[in-house]
Amino acid sequence: MFSGMLVSALRRQKRKVLMIALTMALGISLATAMLNVVMDVESKISQELKTYGANLNVVPRGASLLGELYGIDSGAGVTDRFIAEDELGKMKTIFWANNIVDFVPYLEHEVSVGESGIPAVMVGTWFEKRLSLPTGDTIETGMRHMKAWWDVSGEWASESVPDGAMVGSVLAKRLRISRGDRLRVASSDGRRDIWVKVRGTFFSGGPEDEQLFVPLRLVQEMTGLAGMVQRVEVSALTTPDNELSRRAAEDPNSLSRKEWDTWYCTAYISAIAYQIEEVLGNVKAKPLLQVSESEGVILGKVKLLMLLLTVLSLACSALAISNLVSMNVMERNTEIGLMKAVGATNAAVSFLVLAEVLAMSSIGGILGYVAGLGLAQIVGHTVFGVSIALNVWVIPIIVLIVIAVSVFGSLPALRMLLSLEPTRVLHGR
Repeated sequence: MFSGMLVSALRRQKRKVLMIALTMALGISLATAMLNVVMDVESKISQELKTYGANLNVVPRGASLLGELYGIDSGAGVTDRFIAEDELGKMKTIFWANNIVDFVPYLEHEVSVGESGIPAVMVGTWFEKRLSLPTGDTIETGMRHMKAWWDVSGEWASESVPDGAMVGSVLAKRLRISRGDRLRVASSDGRRDIWVKVRGTFFSGGPEDEQLFVPLRLVQEMTGLAGMVQRVEVSALTTPDNELSRRAAEDPNSLSRKEWDTWYCTAYISAIAYQIEEVLGNVKAKPLLQVSESEGVILGKVKLLMLLLTVLSLACSALAISNLVSMNVMERNTEIGLMKAVGATNAAVSFLVLAEVLAMSSIGGILGYVAGLGLAQIVGHTVFGVSIALNVWVIPIIVLIVIAVSVFGSLPALRMLLSLEPTRVLHGR
């Protein structure tokens, strides 16, 4: 009997069914899209930020100690500590190997450039390196990937052209050179000089604009440091820091065994740095805190914004449903009064009205969920340039949201229904 009354009521209120379903669909579509994006946005933002450089700097432990004690930066020519180039592939054997997306070594040498002998720093590096790993795999890495955001005029240098060079915009302006020019580079002690060909100039907005970049092998030969590098920049996908990761960064030994396992098996910047130190030996992996902390701040703000939009849209849906259901009760007050007059209790009538609203909202919820999946992909491709992974946990959340919005939206109408007196409605008193 109850199901028959419910179906009959829905058939007689096709317009109300359509309006409530449409209202719910609009709110649920946005909620579905935002929840899927929020649950997948962490990796997307992390990948997006990785296009703007490294978040780890790996230096010899001795050079790191000098920097901490005396404020001397690694690569300043004050230490004979180096890292073996052929050991760098070991970084891709750590627990979070897949999270290390790029790493680039550097070897610096003070030189005088051009006929006028302008002092500058020549930096040897990998521009585009195909590296064989201890696991048997190969990867493509290098500055072309790490510094993809640089504004390059001309073309990138390459290991295939051993005398090719890239000149920072500030240094190029001082030397009055451009792409295709040949440039004399001499050691600061005057013992050796070489000629390089400018393949391109670049603007980075940093100290690199005053430097000269050449293939790593060229600087190693010039300095007599075959197979050695001074530091390595690493770009890794990480999880935003929390209290556990900050405690571990200060002293991993202060953690309990359970905390240590959780920290080690989570892609915190400090955990990845620790694992790099394990495989490379006598090095110090130092997080670039400004970059890693910015990731967490940006991620938190994006998530908060999306959740606020979701809450506001659902609140608007609840208000709209409240108005529609209240109007429905007012229009059906004679019918409801008659039901009460023949013995229907307030609970039974309220349950019938609530069931009608839930049925209408469920139709809208299904339509909204399907539309929300499409909206999530639009957001993913528009903002991040990739598709958003659909999370199955969104489905039970959406079901709970539909029920909650339906119930809260119906409360004003139910209060009106409970105060309705059959004698007043039926006799007009």
